Amino acid sequence: MEILITNDDGWGAQGILLLTKLMTQLGHVTVVAPDGPRSSMSNAISMGKPMSFDKVDIADSDYFTDEEKKQIDVYITNGMPSDCVKLALNVLFDDDPDRIDLMVSGINHGSNASVNVVYSGTMGACFTGVEHHIRSIGLSIYDNYQPTDLSHFEPYIVELCKHLRFDLDWRWGMCYNINAPVGPIEGMKWTRQCRGHWEKEIVAKVNEQGKTEYWLKGNFVNEEPDAEDTDEWAIAHHFISIQPCSVDMTEYAAL
Repeated sequence: MEILITNDDGWGAQGILLLTKLMTQLGHVTVVAPDGPRSSMSNAISMGKPMSFDKVDIADSDYFTDEEKKQIDVYITNGMPSDCVKLALNVLFDDDPDRIDLMVSGINHGSNASVNVVYSGTMGACFTGVEHHIRSIGLSIYDNYQPTDLSHFEPYIVELCKHLRFDLDWRWGMCYNINAPVGPIEGMKWTRQCRGHWEKEIVAKVNEQGKTEYWLKGNFVNEEPDAEDTDEWAIAHHFISIQPCSVDMTEYAAL
């Protein structure tokens, strides 16, 4: 089995290191990741500028065992998460893109539930993957900081990826957005995207030169806090949220 891994936190982040280690249980792993943080880049791509593409030597890494290292190839780029998928397809697997059995993006540090899926570089990579008929899964933990406690989420990841990849039917454009709470987990729950929005998103600060700068901050507002079928409800009640997504953004009810 050939597994492609990327993320939007950059190679070396806690989440992608753990994901790479875990996916060696399923087959050979090719990592193509940004060389640094690319959060909230959605489906951004590097138009009109060159991208670097370099192989990383993990021979001296203490994180992976010698057996795991034999199953891992790592590449980094100055591009975006979606660029990582395109580079993998057009450079590494250009002779046979169908060799990629599964693309997994993450483990992202921060929620990609509700409207955050629109902004997410993690899920942007998944949408690029399914555009090219690659079965794609995004994984996120509800904590923006590193290091974070992934120990409760970790036991679910391999079997969850196996189940979603092999046991379920996939349609073109469909991928899965997985969000886990921090701490003990009650179980897993199929969910839909919660209706919500961000408010008070801009904070103004005066820099040392006396110029006003504007920073994105904001508070997330759950517009349906009592709905028990949403991703936000699941995470708040200590469940892993499994949400099917689609790159097809047609609002069919309006046709």
